[in-house]
Amino acid sequence: MAYFRDNIARMSGYTPGFQPKQTNIVKLNTNENPYPPSPAVLEAVAATPADALRRYPEPMGESFANTAAGVLSVKPEWILPTNGGDDLLNICVRAFCDASRPVAFAEPTYSLYPVLAAIQDCPVIAVDRAAPDAMEQLANAKAALTIVCNPNAPTCELTPIEAVAALAKRLAGKGVVLIDEAYVDYAEDNALRLVERFDNVIVLRSMSKGYSLAGMRFGFGVACPPLIEGLAKVRDSYPVDAVALRAASAAIADQAYFKSNIEKIKSERTRLTAALRAMGLSVPDSQTNFVLARCMTKPAEAVYKALSEAGIFVRYFKLPQLEDKLRITVGTPEQNDRLLATLKAILTKDR
Repeated sequence: MAYFRDNIARMSGYTPGFQPKQTNIVKLNTNENPYPPSPAVLEAVAATPADALRRYPEPMGESFANTAAGVLSVKPEWILPTNGGDDLLNICVRAFCDASRPVAFAEPTYSLYPVLAAIQDCPVIAVDRAAPDAMEQLANAKAALTIVCNPNAPTCELTPIEAVAALAKRLAGKGVVLIDEAYVDYAEDNALRLVERFDNVIVLRSMSKGYSLAGMRFGFGVACPPLIEGLAKVRDSYPVDAVALRAASAAIADQAYFKSNIEKIKSERTRLTAALRAMGLSVPDSQTNFVLARCMTKPAEAVYKALSEAGIFVRYFKLPQLEDKLRITVGTPEQNDRLLATLKAILTKDR
């Protein structure tokens, strides 16, 4: 029996990163922060009163918006809390796209984008990220929604913000530019300033990577009020739960703890990159909390499987331009040491 819409029956769903149940493993496959959230987060969660669980949470997440506005130097009404960054992506595709209104992005990039397009049954305009005129192609596509993952996953690089601004200017009055900044906490620059320059720009932020709240599923969008008001029509009635609101507010308020963890991870990123290069892997500089390592002497999939057998989990994508590469989350010094020692043994075996 064909119960599903034709496009749902045809499509493949998103494949999340493997979540191992073992405890004596090194988990570097889903870009989680290796450090715990701020102690203030745990205190806020523990202090949640029973009434906060009995009642519905704030519809617009005002408490978080007020706190985040002070940190980000924007007005609270420019912030829309969501159930993770993925929720905002879903909202945007549903709000702006349909069978005659396409979504555009440069590949390779976050593999959820085409899945959301398939669910909405909207056309996809995918351009080659490696093309010198990739941004020009995106501008010429004039899609209803153009997504720029910046820094990009899984290729680690940061597109210059003025290049993104030029894209937004070209698309003004024609389409929305959604800048997915899930990894921006580890980058040298960000696009937040563009939301005041352009009424067609939405900036996505996540609390999963920099703030260690992946388990809470909390993200938010920043945009001009007319865009926020339109997106609010599409989201769930109460998209962010009361505990998550408290946790995210406490996390973003503790900037000293946040910045300390970011610097530790960036330092390890530098060390990990140098060590991988010394083993003969090709590793570009990263603006994220992971590196993308190209295997030069052995098939990447074989190396991935050998690491998994040793209890070390990284990410392998059997996709165009990624078949010879491994995405490796930056872990703690101890986790990275174990990865490097095991990887060296794998690469030198039978040489």
